[in-house]
Amino acid sequence: MRIFDPHIHMSSRTTTDYEQMYDAGVRALVEPAFWLGQPRTNVGSFLDYFDSLVGWERFRAAQFGIAHHCTIALNPKEANDPRCTEVIDLLPRYLAKDGVVAVGEVGFDSMTAEEEKAFVRQLELAVEFELPAMVHTPHRDKEAGTRRTLELVASSGLPAEMVVVDHLNEVTVGEVADSGCWMGFSIYPDTKMDEHRMVRILLERGLDRVLVNSAADWGRSDPLKTARTGAAMLAAGFTDDDVDRVLWRNPVEFFGQSGRLLLDPATGGPAATVDDGATFEGNSILRGPRA
Repeated sequence: MRIFDPHIHMSSRTTTDYEQMYDAGVRALVEPAFWLGQPRTNVGSFLDYFDSLVGWERFRAAQFGIAHHCTIALNPKEANDPRCTEVIDLLPRYLAKDGVVAVGEVGFDSMTAEEEKAFVRQLELAVEFELPAMVHTPHRDKEAGTRRTLELVASSGLPAEMVVVDHLNEVTVGEVADSGCWMGFSIYPDTKMDEHRMVRILLERGLDRVLVNSAADWGRSDPLKTARTGAAMLAAGFTDDDVDRVLWRNPVEFFGQSGRLLLDPATGGPAATVDDGATFEGNSILRGPRA
């Protein structure tokens, strides 16, 4: 089983997670720009974070045989904080970089006017840079948020096939399917979707335009949920080719629209090994020899 996790927050994960993900078949991933869990207090905090996504984290993933990509944006939650919103003016410097495969996460958290303003502007940037958009749907009032999301996408000029609307469930998937956008599903231990509900949706709606992710972050989550979904698909009668389509070919097709996929490290070969001499800006993932 080969896996491309299209939405996972690896900055919050450990090297053990990278090792286990590689062993489970993960060979590529996309890490969306995210919030910290506590408020940022200035724009500089974003810039250091964005630099880590296109630099250190890509290096760290490569040490475990995984091709790391990212998306860049002001996330919906922090779009409400006036200390943060000026970062939108600085996004173009990052949206032009290799390995940045979409604008995201953008969208709604609490359905405020400030969130909508930031969402619309960042959809404009996706059009300008000819990049896909990764859209976050709110955890509260999800139906209304998804509906308004689709209205804004339709008026943005960004083709529907360039948009993935994420964190869907049984209630919201129908409207997104009808819109022509890609459908994203986050598989979690307790919240959002689980792998068995995901399999039922696949059985009902098919495999087209579906992205399945672990979305693993600093909360209770599981970076192996993509592999667990693949196993659940096989147990339900899907073929190995079906699993490959959902967990590999679909994300390659969607993010391939950016023209920036970095998949050479994911083409197979011997098991990943840490290069003891490898460093990024003078730093390595090692912490010195064992005494």
